[in-house]
Amino acid sequence: MATVAQILSSKPDRTVHTISPAATVYDAVKQMADKNVGALVVLEGEKVAGLVTERDYARKVVLMSKSSRDIPVSEIMTTQVLYVGPERTSEECMALMTQNRFRHLPVMEKGKLVGLVSIGDLVKDVISEQRFLIEQLQHYVAG
Repeated sequence: MATVAQILSSKPDRTVHTISPAATVYDAVKQMADKNVGALVVLEGEKVAGLVTERDYARKVVLMSKSSRDIPVSEIMTTQVLYVGPERTSEECMALMTQNRFRHLPVMEKGKLVGLVSIGDLVKDVISEQRFLIEQLQHYVAG
């Protein structure tokens, strides 16, 4: 299994998209759409204050008939954010995401945000590893 550090280094764009807790939900949704991402890390200075996702928007704004232009990100963000270090494996991350039912996992090293992995990143890694294993088994069987 690959480590989170290996997964991050294989991403074509390692940018972690962030937003302030004081920004409006509209700004967060617009940024997610512009960057084609499903989550933003909410930062207060250098400190991770939370995570805001498309799911937060759908459930806490749209379904409650609120206006995204009037609500700060801090009102809908997830504040209990789990994170991992770069040495963790994709398997450990998938287990954590599955158990806790979330799709994005910040990566912290020495108290600093260094990346973000999504369930999609982890699935790509598993598919790549399985493809490699299948090729190796085919070579072995073919002799």
